Amino acid sequence: MSKITFLGAGSTVFAKNVLGDCMLVPALEGFEFALFDIDGQRLRDSENMLRNLKESLNKNIQIKAYTNRKEALKDAKYVINAIQVGGYRPSTVIDFEIPKKYGLRQTIADTIGIGGIFRSLRTIPVMLDFASDMEEVCPDALFLNYTNPMAVLTGVMNRYTKIKTIGLCHSVQVCTKELLKSLGMDSEGAQEKIAGINHMAWLLEVKRNGVDLYPEIKRRAKEKQKTQHSDMVRFELMDKFGYYVTESSEHNAEYHPYFIKSKYPELIEKYNIPLDEYPRRCEAQIKNWDTMREELVNNKKLEHVRSKEYGSRIIEAVETNIPFKFGGNVLNTGRLISNLPEKACVEVPCIADRSGITPAYVGDLPEQLAALNRTNINTQLLTIEAAITRKREYIYQAALLDPHTAAELSIDEIVSLVDDLIDAHGEWIPAFQKEETIGLTI
Repeated sequence: MSKITFLGAGSTVFAKNVLGDCMLVPALEGFEFALFDIDGQRLRDSENMLRNLKESLNKNIQIKAYTNRKEALKDAKYVINAIQVGGYRPSTVIDFEIPKKYGLRQTIADTIGIGGIFRSLRTIPVMLDFASDMEEVCPDALFLNYTNPMAVLTGVMNRYTKIKTIGLCHSVQVCTKELLKSLGMDSEGAQEKIAGINHMAWLLEVKRNGVDLYPEIKRRAKEKQKTQHSDMVRFELMDKFGYYVTESSEHNAEYHPYFIKSKYPELIEKYNIPLDEYPRRCEAQIKNWDTMREELVNNKKLEHVRSKEYGSRIIEAVETNIPFKFGGNVLNTGRLISNLPEKACVEVPCIADRSGITPAYVGDLPEQLAALNRTNINTQLLTIEAAITRKREYIYQAALLDPHTAAELSIDEIVSLVDDLIDAHGEWIPAFQKEETIGLTI
């Protein structure tokens, strides 16, 4: 029996999306769906939900929950990762509240920025533990990573382990369609070319029947900017740098030095920036979980329509040898994007089939786009150095090079903020506790 293992299966809604999608793939009939999570109650919830879905869809698959991670991984052909180390409380709350004391505000804080750095430091050791188990019990498995910070974690897996890893996000597949819809334009037949880094990939081309749609997109976007809407940051970036970025305005507001500035608080209203957006979403989900749980976990008539997630389609392509094209996160080996660093994790078009994942060569990005990407890559690579070497000085340097943090705080404030965050995280990042800062030159 072939096996798909889901790590972080307590993410019940996401498990429904990805494994529910897999249930709808005929080539996966007879597979075992192995579930693992450190939260026993959430694990049981997802197991019950998937059993109900299996019965409702009348599918010939096996659902099995494991309390031993290595057993869950044993002989897996595919491993799906959707973990959150440290959870909302205490870790995400720490990521937001301590920077606020320094006047540093964030929106999502899961990719780069000071929040993204510490989410990386919490998560990388766990990912390396996964890889160690996999190298022992399922060394040939394909690892599908959905966990943020996407570029850092996928980069670590591909640089420092033997596990074949592809990073998967949600923003590429909806970028063009949602952009055109927001501007009252038809997306039918639109062709796109997207490349860059995760959460900052660029819509390099958008055409229909060979006609460039960008002139009309930019004309309509400029009109729309005259009134407030939810995508003002991305439209401003497109106006100034020439291209639309894949990930949402609330994310991109904190990836650049231009938008969240204590010296210019009026920018928050001007660009309609939702500060503390991620904590708000988490609190709403916690508040509504009992209702959602009843609808998902105990619903004997649970239904599912295949989602936009890439995971099931990649697995289907490998199983059937029918190619599937998607936007994936891979190492920039051989300079797929030739004006970005080779150690970077880039988001480029990829093909999945029985031979595995084949990324496409993109060449140079427009120089201004590569420059913006590099400002984020700098922090990503130094965060990886910190995690791998366990040297505290690299955390300082990652934070000092983050565009938003550096635009708001002085060098001394950034060093002090990092120290406070290390202390607050305590045993969530044990490698950095009580370490001397020898060698740090600032």
